[in-house]
Amino acid sequence: MVDTATMDAIDATRAKDRAQDDGQERTSRRTRPRSKANQPWWFALPALAVFGVFFLLPNLLNFVYPFTDWSAFHSQIGFVGLSNFSTILHDGSMARDIRITLEYAVLVAVFQNGFGLALALLLERDTRFNRFFRAVFFLPVLISALAVGYIFRALLAQDGALNSVLSSLAGHHVDTPWLGSTTWTLVVVTLIHGWKWMGLAMLIYLAGLKSMPGDVLEAARIDGAGWWRTFWSVRFPLLAPAVTFNVTTALIGSMNTFDIVQATTGGGPGSETEVFNIYMFRIFGQGLYAQASAMSLVLFLIVVVLAVPVIVGLRRRENNQ
Repeated sequence: MVDTATMDAIDATRAKDRAQDDGQERTSRRTRPRSKANQPWWFALPALAVFGVFFLLPNLLNFVYPFTDWSAFHSQIGFVGLSNFSTILHDGSMARDIRITLEYAVLVAVFQNGFGLALALLLERDTRFNRFFRAVFFLPVLISALAVGYIFRALLAQDGALNSVLSSLAGHHVDTPWLGSTTWTLVVVTLIHGWKWMGLAMLIYLAGLKSMPGDVLEAARIDGAGWWRTFWSVRFPLLAPAVTFNVTTALIGSMNTFDIVQATTGGGPGSETEVFNIYMFRIFGQGLYAQASAMSLVLFLIVVVLAVPVIVGLRRRENNQ
């Protein structure tokens, strides 16, 4: 038989344990976050108002103004149907600027991804030296595109720093018009654009390289594959998701470019670098707001029509790897 003192001690211990459990439950209830159902929805109203006024409404109006006669020369806005589209389609500048924009986008995609992939391969190892230069090459991404354009405009001027350095090396005066040639200026501007964004491509490719399974690479080494064979047959196919992201963002971003071209050449020389947004900016500056809105809608449709097949093709390539 268990004596009375022992039973009282057991009962006291059980009571103490129940008290501790009740205290922990009350503490848990106090610290537990409130459910979403208890959160006041109207806290989101300021953010929704800003989103609606500064993003949603302007984008919706961009599908309305192209069908009006909105301009600096009319006090009232009236509906004109497809008149603005007919006007810009019969303008010879439009076809030329679309061609220049497509050439610009392709060149930027090649340079940006080429620079980014080369940097990712060079700086792949996690050393202090490589980490420092990863940050250095990413810095241009954080700099304003207009600032980058003006810096290179000063460097590449006929009396700029680049020609001065070349003159010192060559031993005679060099005054190459890097931004004044109808032959290579477009290539120079796309190189500047690719240089500015190569840091972002580098980070995406680095992430892809770091996520590759080590057993696959080890199997390639055991089979006797050299560096180039391993890269081309194993590593590059495994980079397909990174290639899809980088190529898509480069194409879409460069087709919507404005700031770098405006800061470096302003569309010159002789309209050889007048991408579509520069053309649109010029028309808007003339007070033809509805025509400029129609051009922005045309550019949107061009980007969609060209981007969707590219994305689908790249995604299919991913699935086939």
